[in-house]
Amino acid sequence: MTVTSRRTAAIAFALAATLPSLLAGCGRTRQGAVPIALVGDDQAFQTSRARLTPAAQVLRAATVEGLVGFDAEGRVVPAIAERWIVTDDGQSYIFRLRDGAWPDGSPITAETAAAALRKAVASLEGTALGLDLAPIDQVRVMATRVIEVDLSAPMPDLLTLLAQPELGLPYRKRGSGPMGLRRDGTGAVLALIPPDKRGLPPQESFAARSRPVRLEVADAARAVARFNDGFVDVVLGGRIDSLPLAGIGGLTRGNVQIDPVIGMFGLMVESGAGFLAEPPNREALALAIDRAALLGEFNVGGWQPTTRIVSSDVEGDLGTVGERWVAMDMAARRAAALERVTRWKAAGNPAPVLRIAMPDGPGSRLVLARLTTDFAAIGVGLDRVSETSRADLRLVDSVARYGRATWFLNQLTCAVQKAACNAVGDARLDDARRAIDPRQRAALLGEAEAEITAANGFIPIARPLRWSLVRSGVTGFAANPWGWHPLPPFAVVPR
Repeated sequence: MTVTSRRTAAIAFALAATLPSLLAGCGRTRQGAVPIALVGDDQAFQTSRARLTPAAQVLRAATVEGLVGFDAEGRVVPAIAERWIVTDDGQSYIFRLRDGAWPDGSPITAETAAAALRKAVASLEGTALGLDLAPIDQVRVMATRVIEVDLSAPMPDLLTLLAQPELGLPYRKRGSGPMGLRRDGTGAVLALIPPDKRGLPPQESFAARSRPVRLEVADAARAVARFNDGFVDVVLGGRIDSLPLAGIGGLTRGNVQIDPVIGMFGLMVESGAGFLAEPPNREALALAIDRAALLGEFNVGGWQPTTRIVSSDVEGDLGTVGERWVAMDMAARRAAALERVTRWKAAGNPAPVLRIAMPDGPGSRLVLARLTTDFAAIGVGLDRVSETSRADLRLVDSVARYGRATWFLNQLTCAVQKAACNAVGDARLDDARRAIDPRQRAALLGEAEAEITAANGFIPIARPLRWSLVRSGVTGFAANPWGWHPLPPFAVVPR
């Protein structure tokens, strides 16, 4: 990334410097399986769904290639497509497919790849990722091994989107690699598929330069314990709910890795009834949160609060929408919020008590305690419920798939976030998707952000955080702007 990576790299450095690190060790880097713990549950192995858990995304990306993929540093690299070109107007991407085979041995052709891509895109209809892909007009077969993706408007981030796990292209319900997976109790063993088994020329050095990955899928507490006890060399998938676990056990400097991600960390309004039916009341909750105090509970340097729904350093941001309520101190914000709650109760309504859905974990408990205190200050109660329960509010912790305003705004459209959306903002966003001129598109996105912000359907708190544990000497890992850590690079033996 350009702007995002430059500005967030400094934040990542500061974050890593303030977290205690973990026990250094030699790691299993040259022989034997690389032991990795992936934070998640058994849903990690349910990789054929349109909506994947974060752990399932990692496994799907390892076993079901798309046209392109990500390397360890989050850069787009060839996969089923060996190369591509983009037309001058940015509205057509032409991909040449590699000369290889699907898992059943039949050749990879433009017909089969195009059909798989169309099916993958159609399966995402009604999701935010589906909206990201909305400018795809058609997928055409041009030659035996050439397909073209035509767009209704330029999509500078199309390659990044096509590298997402959901855009992997299975053939007859089987993935084409690059890794094969064998279940083993609560985990799995993954190994790179030999080139000749994928219809590719054999490589004499393949056996010497590859090693299996021994993957455990566990909750964050067990994953960290397994790392501390020396049974795994890498922990992937750490989020805010489990962040305090990275600092337990007298751990030494050097093993906590923080990714410089952007995205959404805050409260999504899931009920449009009662106190939350009106935007001013939803805004009262946003006013009441002491974001600096909440982030201070984690003691992570460089982590800054925000009141914007779109990250301030995304590509093409004109700066027309800024932080909210900058002229009001915390006392003034709380007074304004309390006045709205008082007015609600004066109309004969009971004091609001809201259900908040959030994951369990020590980080979540810190967030809940802070929000409970903040909302109590304006006369609003808060009860935690499980992530699968009906709720009025939901703690959202999502990393952006690409670095533009459209990703953020697509999360909050009426098609995705029905409880508290803004139809005018949706219309401006739709206009922006069709805009050809970049400045016109940016202006429309600014208008859409202003309208969607006014709906107060999402209450921003800060950027998300993503952490991993990586033992000294382990190769195949790199911090990157997407917080994305593919498994294949871990399976490559360093020279």
